[in-house]
Amino acid sequence: MRFLFLLMIWVSFSAWAAPSDDELDRQALEKGLAAQLSDHFIQSRQSMSGRASDLVVKAMGFLGVPYRRGGANENTGFDCSGFVRHMYEQSIGLVLPRRADEQAKVTQSIERNELKPGDLVFFNTMRRTFSHVGIYMGNSQFIHSPHSGSSVRVDDMREAYWNNRFTGARRVQRVEAETQR
Repeated sequence: MRFLFLLMIWVSFSAWAAPSDDELDRQALEKGLAAQLSDHFIQSRQSMSGRASDLVVKAMGFLGVPYRRGGANENTGFDCSGFVRHMYEQSIGLVLPRRADEQAKVTQSIERNELKPGDLVFFNTMRRTFSHVGIYMGNSQFIHSPHSGSSVRVDDMREAYWNNRFTGARRVQRVEAETQR
């Protein structure tokens, strides 16, 4: 944001300032600003994928936290959607809805072969679509808080239990998620 502010000042200044006698200096300044602007957009794109990676790394720090129905924090435990919501809020700053089916509604449907770390994976574990959610980690692995008597763990989506119950993959979009605050 600071760079955009400086760019706006430069543009407004150049509108009323006398042209520079040294054309090379002006071109260098313009090229430098263009390069900085390009770098800014590249870093923004990289930071989104970096945030997803950070989310997965942070989620691994919660391995072993016990399942608790309705749970939404590491002190008392998590249910599946509470875990996902907590991870997105703490890692990326997005507040997702509380329930798995609601999280599915505010996220973009993607194909299973398009999954990237940080995407959400949904399963039918209670005789209804989108009744369970986890965070995709890559290589068919996902992290989740599965059920009473267990804790946050990593499972493989190719295992028969999860493969047979898979109901969709979703990607969190910033605008859609934030509107649910």
